[in-house]
Amino acid sequence: MKQFLFLLLAMATWGLPESFAQDIPLSQILIPGEDWELVSAGYGFTEGPAADASGTVYFTDVPADKIHVIALDGQVTVFDDQAERTSGLYFGPGGDLYACRNGGRKIVVYRRQSDGQLNPQPEVLAEEVNVNDLVVDRWGGVYFTNPKESRLEYVAPSGYVRQVATGLNPNGIVLSADGGTLVTTERDQPWLWTFRAEAGGMLTSRSSYYGVVQLPSPEEKPKSDGMTFDDQGRLYLASEVGVQFFDPLGRQSGVIAKPQPAFLSNVVFGGPEFNLLYATCQDKVYRRKLNATGKPDWLPKPSESNN
Repeated sequence: MKQFLFLLLAMATWGLPESFAQDIPLSQILIPGEDWELVSAGYGFTEGPAADASGTVYFTDVPADKIHVIALDGQVTVFDDQAERTSGLYFGPGGDLYACRNGGRKIVVYRRQSDGQLNPQPEVLAEEVNVNDLVVDRWGGVYFTNPKESRLEYVAPSGYVRQVATGLNPNGIVLSADGGTLVTTERDQPWLWTFRAEAGGMLTSRSSYYGVVQLPSPEEKPKSDGMTFDDQGRLYLASEVGVQFFDPLGRQSGVIAKPQPAFLSNVVFGGPEFNLLYATCQDKVYRRKLNATGKPDWLPKPSESNN
């Protein structure tokens, strides 16, 4: 375990200036005068924000069975109006969009076409699965949370499904930019679980590497949900108190207040420069400009995935 924590620390701080490795306060991330900006409203329950290689952001309206897309100019349109209560979304290394359909108990993939656009008719990758949220590794395998059966599962590119971690009630899930570290939340527990993600979907070295999640009060639950990393290895967690910010050493270093009092489900970096933090918050979607960027290092541009 100690060896794994050392590896995590080395990974998180590799290539960072010494000042970053020692202390990264939230004040270095927030930009004076910048606040949450309303992007779109009027939904039932927003979830699953995911950015493609251009910075275009997709999100779901779960009860409406819809997936929406936020163009770089801010225009919001419907991408899929038969999404079967899709919650989690994630872009894979080939530019394909993966989605977990709670209503249909399946994981589907919207493939990137030769013209660079997503095929609106998805392929089914896995069926008869209890899926809540998901991430995709660099080989096209899918890790997903199954809170109903208290486990994490993995879908190989072939479609074969197997469990990879048990004894937890996973909710949100995220991979580090290099794909080597997986983090999952438990909605009602004040901790995050960290694993080393190996080839073939294997998870090793389970640890509660990150500090304790802040609670609204001693009697309340954290309601920890979706997460995202920035390109310096800092973690952003959607929770009841707001967006909790953890530095690469695992320390909780501050909280960005929620854009509204309603439930905050998830966050992701997007926009042309990947410095806009998008937040799905109940019936609305917001964004906030930060002094940070969060584009995955290994995600190719759509034009590159066509080669």
